[in-house]
Amino acid sequence: MKAILLIDHGSRRSEANEMMDCMANLVQAVAGPEVVVRYAHMELCEPSIEAGVRNCVSAGATELIVFPYMLSPGKHSTGDIPRLVAAAAEDFPDLDVRVTNAFGVHEKLAELILERAGLPVANPLTADEAAHCWHSTHNGTACGDACRCHPVSGAVDATSIAR
Repeated sequence: MKAILLIDHGSRRSEANEMMDCMANLVQAVAGPEVVVRYAHMELCEPSIEAGVRNCVSAGATELIVFPYMLSPGKHSTGDIPRLVAAAAEDFPDLDVRVTNAFGVHEKLAELILERAGLPVANPLTADEAAHCWHSTHNGTACGDACRCHPVSGAVDATSIAR
């Protein structure tokens, strides 16, 4: 069974931490009952990444897809989270684990920004139209894996990070 583990940084503000419970429930509703959806915090509060991995396995996960619930490909989403997930997954050698990219640059985020600002989407883009480098240099490398021109499947095998 596939599982998605959403991981944020964790906060001293309880509302920020409780939001992850809401987001996991929303993703679960959209994904359906054939996918397990859980959440964890990298630090500062529970559930920890170790607890999140255990929760997914306890729910029947054999494949774990970890989503760093962060905007950019910073230190936490590209290094800390994959490393902590790999350590937590050591107890489950048969668990297939991969870590996706953070949100990065995506047309749905642009639409959400406009919605939150109370503005209409004047020029909706298809996925094909959006799938190019949006950096002012258009070099396709400035944002790393966060660039929309990179394939969506850009995932890291977390278990290889620990080795």
